[in-house]
Amino acid sequence: MDTNRQQKVNRLIQRELSEIFLLDAKKMQGVLISVTNVRVSPDLGIAHAYLSVFPSEKAEELVKNINENVKTVRYDLGKRLRNQLRVIPELTFHVDDSLDYIENIDRLLNDQ
Repeated sequence: MDTNRQQKVNRLIQRELSEIFLLDAKKMQGVLISVTNVRVSPDLGIAHAYLSVFPSEKAEELVKNINENVKTVRYDLGKRLRNQLRVIPELTFHVDDSLDYIENIDRLLNDQ
């Protein structure tokens, strides 16, 4: 169970990462990136961000690319949050495939 502080930091990081990816996605035509969830560790040192990418065929490649360039994303996040957080957590990005899972369940139910 997350503490109140963790929940606030989760929402803060999610909002700022969403804005960062919104600005970066404007450079890439036809790609939409949204941050669906952020989970920080109890010591606020590590943050796991879950990204939903449209179209989903590019998700794995895009998240791999983001994880390779995590230092620049963390730097941008640090510039935005320097007054709210003392230490900017280490970032790890994952693909959020929950929408694909829901779509698959709907398709299976409609086939019967």
